Amino acid sequence: MRRVILWLLLLGLTLALIVLAARNHEGVAGALDNQDMASLIVKIGFLVLIGGAIMTMFRDRFSQALEYVLIWVVIALVLVLGYTYRFDLRDISDKVMAELMPGRAATKGRVVELARGNTGDFQITTDVNGKPMSMVLDTGASTVVLTNEAAKAAGLPLEMIKYTVNVDTANGRTRAASVTLDRVAIGGIVERSVPALVAQPGQLKTNLLGMSFLNRLQSWEVRGDKLVMRGYP
Repeated sequence: MRRVILWLLLLGLTLALIVLAARNHEGVAGALDNQDMASLIVKIGFLVLIGGAIMTMFRDRFSQALEYVLIWVVIALVLVLGYTYRFDLRDISDKVMAELMPGRAATKGRVVELARGNTGDFQITTDVNGKPMSMVLDTGASTVVLTNEAAKAAGLPLEMIKYTVNVDTANGRTRAASVTLDRVAIGGIVERSVPALVAQPGQLKTNLLGMSFLNRLQSWEVRGDKLVMRGYP
């Protein structure tokens, strides 16, 4: 059993060194530069010196000493590889969270991807004037529409707005107030001065992400159960 562990450790060490060297050679974003690589070599050399001391202490139990040395070297390399791949790991983490929590945006630069919710709609976690709020994607809405409660949370002066815009809803015709939102953000996409409507109290249950936001994007599309939005660079 001890021999198997020893060979597994040697295999893990070899694979870690191959991956690290290949990534550094390819010049992939996040790879170690020459200075970092030199620092890594120095640290591994330091570990080897420590390993030599341990082997001297355990000279009568060579295989056990070698196991201890390899364990520490493998741990050090795993930490280095984790740091080297930190941006890739963050992207993977965002995508996993987006799958587990529909509405949460997986962001990579100015590209945002969201999963469809259990209700069949795209429930999107949006930042409006610095306040997080949920919106439903509605391509039939010509503009972003906020409930009266959401507008209040976003800091809009409800006591000064006037409900003069005629709108058609599932419950018939009503009126809404025209406003401009200072900031609307979804993941890494941020838009400023976005036209929107505020519904009268009790007239709307859900905030709507309409075309006044979507038309500002470079592109957006629905791929099966995914919504992909691309902002301009």
